[in-house]
Amino acid sequence: VHISEFNEIYELVKYVPDTAKKLAEAFWPGPLTMILPKSEKVPYCTTGNLDTVAVRCPSHPIARKLIKLSGLPLAAPSANLSGKPSPTKAEHVFEDLNGRIPYIIDGGDCEEGVESTVITLATETPRLLRPGNVTLGQLKAVLGKVEVDDAVLNPLKNNETAASPGMKYKHYSPDAQITLVKGEYKAFCEYINTCNSEGVYAMIFNDDDASKLSVPYIFYGSEDYKTLSHSLFDSLRILDKKGAKHCFVRYPDDENDDNLAVLNRLLRAAGFNVIKV
Repeated sequence: VHISEFNEIYELVKYVPDTAKKLAEAFWPGPLTMILPKSEKVPYCTTGNLDTVAVRCPSHPIARKLIKLSGLPLAAPSANLSGKPSPTKAEHVFEDLNGRIPYIIDGGDCEEGVESTVITLATETPRLLRPGNVTLGQLKAVLGKVEVDDAVLNPLKNNETAASPGMKYKHYSPDAQITLVKGEYKAFCEYINTCNSEGVYAMIFNDDDASKLSVPYIFYGSEDYKTLSHSLFDSLRILDKKGAKHCFVRYPDDENDDNLAVLNRLLRAAGFNVIKV
């Protein structure tokens, strides 16, 4: 549920803990979603029948203006077909939802590139459910201890309920099959070149030497979390436009608190299909 300013949260939740106030002061308006026990005013159809509600105050001035003009909090999912790469520009929304919705407001390209960070404050210790560009390190700097849900970098267990959007086994996926490849770039190229057939693509970092590949390729950013997160979904959509059937994606060498968002989206786009070379 989206709000235009912090004070609007009080009608949506049973209580506002100090942790929520600290996070809002540090990161709102911005790409952080907080989960709290819902108030009676919030219908279960809004929360997926959960007793909690996810609340965010977006940073984009057009989004906040729209919420303000409506006079109500706005329940709004990502503007894409379920399971597909999230939109980062208006044309992506048009590609997915043309004919399904009456209007699209073009607010320009997304600044962040990936969905908001989701943290639940409905547990004894704050827990990160979906990483985003508000990093784990930044959350810890404000709150101290923050747990990371097992499902951030692993599939949900059998019969486990998704506590946040984007926790499904496979999500953010293009039509092409995605395989993540861990290993040195030389070994990556040698492996991919043996897989050369129609529809096979490679997705590599900007500073990789593309001349070593014998398959078509696209770049998806420098090997730092900010540029990768900004361009990842656009790159996945480009694969579909090119008619790719199978794409081998270079997995970032460094796994740390800062790039959890990129790793999370890549793993789910690939359905956790990862190989080492």
